[in-house]
Amino acid sequence: MATASTSSGTEVIFKQHKVVPDVIALAPKHFLKITYKDVLAENGIELTPTQVATRPTVAWDAKSDSLYTLIMTDPDAPSRKDPKFREFQHWLVANIPGSDISKGDELTAYVGSGPPQGTGLHRYIFLVYQQPVKIRFQESRIPKNSSQNRPNFSTNKFAKKHKLGDPIAGNFFQAQWDDYVPKVHRQLAGKN
Repeated sequence: MATASTSSGTEVIFKQHKVVPDVIALAPKHFLKITYKDVLAENGIELTPTQVATRPTVAWDAKSDSLYTLIMTDPDAPSRKDPKFREFQHWLVANIPGSDISKGDELTAYVGSGPPQGTGLHRYIFLVYQQPVKIRFQESRIPKNSSQNRPNFSTNKFAKKHKLGDPIAGNFFQAQWDDYVPKVHRQLAGKN
């Protein structure tokens, strides 16, 4: 399950890496448990695009009778120095019953990290929101082989639009270019 923490634990790490205020205004109170095969993605550790190529398992302390939204975003597109595409949307699943992501509405299909060569470390942030009600979305569905509507996403605007409040749990890792990235870019161009 999710790793519980005091709000100061998440607050310290989210502020240290500027997730607060670059993506959200307030740090969530709990850490998500994000697992790629046998590797935990947590506290801003560095992972490679190769390690995060396939969709992870994500766990949190969910109430079975509640619905949740999961967002994965990169605020450092195309680089942290020049984030003109902030945020790049990597995954978005809503109306998740309890913590069963497979039964949620996948609005944006998962795409792993793909930082361009020479752009340094990018932050890949996962946030979970508890929904007040089931949401009917107007947003277009984004398949895994499309970059359309992924750049210039705003987690804050999305949360406000759908009255999600503040995230209840979150975590993140960092990644920089490796030789897997060209495959991610071909996929997003619809060539995979």
